[in-house]
Amino acid sequence: MQDGKIQQYLKKQSFQPGFLSLFINPFFFIRTELYRGIKNYSSRLSGKLLDFGCGRKPYEHLFQVSEYIGIDVEQSGHNHSQSRVDVFFDGKKIPFGDKTFDCLFCSEVLEHVFNPEAILPEINRVLREGATVLITVPFCWNEHEIPYDYARYSSFGIRQLLEKNGFRVIEQRKTGSFARVNFQLWALYFFELFSKYKRLGYIVSLLFIAPINIIGSVLLIILPRNQSMYFNNVVLAEKTRQPL
Repeated sequence: MQDGKIQQYLKKQSFQPGFLSLFINPFFFIRTELYRGIKNYSSRLSGKLLDFGCGRKPYEHLFQVSEYIGIDVEQSGHNHSQSRVDVFFDGKKIPFGDKTFDCLFCSEVLEHVFNPEAILPEINRVLREGATVLITVPFCWNEHEIPYDYARYSSFGIRQLLEKNGFRVIEQRKTGSFARVNFQLWALYFFELFSKYKRLGYIVSLLFIAPINIIGSVLLIILPRNQSMYFNNVVLAEKTRQPL
């Protein structure tokens, strides 16, 4: 396999974990659950879609929409060398007219927004009445994209935030479980411990990560499921009114 194809395959494994991810993906548990959560609701979105905080657009293939537009801020906790941003904005004013979009997808973004009370009304503004919104936010995860990491949301917190800003929650689900979170955090621990040593460190980290992923996957079959601790909230909502 050529180097370019290998890189593309590894990128795919990062956000769409398959069998190989058991051995190489330090985010295997959280990314597997998040992918399933997004895929579960993706067919509910249609028409002209705005991907708010799109980055690489890793989930674009899940949506069957007439138009897919990605927007992001230029200054963030990651560089945009691999991003697929259609429009950059200043983090305050979304550069589209009122009621431009039929639906919105926003994954793992709101925790990086310091002022959600200002951004959510903007999101509301560019959506038509009845527009469908699919949002994911982390509940249990380490600080990332530093220093632009400001919040974690409980299932109650994200619901209240959306309802206050003119959205009605249709469905809501948690990804992962208490045991799955613990296996994931151990894998993350070893990844962060060694990855600072570049390529060699990543290889060393796999000596710990692969067994954790494999053993964890087996034990999770028999361990009781408890969602008092979980990875993400995945929320399907609709715009019902202007913000309060």
